[in-house]
Amino acid sequence: MTVLCVPPLIPLIHRDLSMNEKAIGVLTGMTPFMLALFAIPGSLLIARIGARRALIAGLLLIAGAGALRGLGPTVALLLAMTFLMALGIAVIQPAFPSLARQWHPARIGLATATYANGLLMGEIIAAALTLPIVLPLTGGRWEPALAVWSLPILATAILVAVATPHVARDAARPPARWWPDWHDPQVWLLGLIFGSASAIYWGCNAFIPDYLHATGRPGLVPAAITALNAGQIPASILIGAGARRVIGRRWPFLVAGALGLIALGGFLALPGGAATVICAAVFGFMAAAILVLTLAVPPLMAARDDEHRLSAGIFTITYACSFLGPLLGGAVWDASGVAASAFAPVGVASVLILALALWLRLPRPAAVPEPGRAAAESR
Repeated sequence: MTVLCVPPLIPLIHRDLSMNEKAIGVLTGMTPFMLALFAIPGSLLIARIGARRALIAGLLLIAGAGALRGLGPTVALLLAMTFLMALGIAVIQPAFPSLARQWHPARIGLATATYANGLLMGEIIAAALTLPIVLPLTGGRWEPALAVWSLPILATAILVAVATPHVARDAARPPARWWPDWHDPQVWLLGLIFGSASAIYWGCNAFIPDYLHATGRPGLVPAAITALNAGQIPASILIGAGARRVIGRRWPFLVAGALGLIALGGFLALPGGAATVICAAVFGFMAAAILVLTLAVPPLMAARDDEHRLSAGIFTITYACSFLGPLLGGAVWDASGVAASAFAPVGVASVLILALALWLRLPRPAAVPEPGRAAAESR
């Protein structure tokens, strides 16, 4: 919520702080950059205090820093608080695959799709309600509008602390590891595929609002941003319903890459508001499909209590790509003066998904019926 409330407000932030397109790209890409930078320290924290406690600490940091982003306001403070907020997200991200296996060991695919669906719903709520509801409630000021979205995060941290128990680690077990295995080619393939999809998603969130303003269609911004995020929900539902048919297969990744290219061509070439909104929804659908398919892999491939380590490796690669996508898109737009050029990284990322998916070797849920045996068999 605290991340996806920003794109609808970008034109206001752009106006008030006189930020160029490259700075907008940095603002939007700050979160994935921090996820890349601190995914491994997040893995270390999980190894030391456990996934649940890391989750609570990260949520509290997200809520506090997210509320302070509009204080001032100045570009430096906005970026500094976004930095801290993204650090909190980086801490909690590797915890989710571990919690999916701890709480639902027999239904990892469904558990992954369920929490991904919740994450996507949070994005949709923020993207859809910021302009029509939250902004009017704050007198049209974007600074308090950002702070409003920290309230549900704080409530979630309290709920997790009260409603879930701490499970102490068995002292007889060896210490949990935290450093990713960089020699595993599947870590790199999954990271680059997930990173390409994430670069598409973050790039669209960064530049769809200003692109539509630049092409004389500002009225489409709320619908397009909402569609971009709402398009993710069907993907998570479909994968959750058919987890055993799609998780661990290559063809869904190939389909997602093809959809990225189709959506890009339609978004830039097709006239009319409906086509623009539909193509934005397709971007969201393909990005969410890869999100769920990738997040389901660590609990299947990794040894028990080792999911955070594999996840951290994937996230480090993924979000480095996610940060570079919007940054390069903004730089190309600034250099060329052509609004459509900001979407060049989207086309490159779609092609990469298609190419890299051909090399994937993934475990199938049917082949890993018991989490305890999964680790031994996957090794």
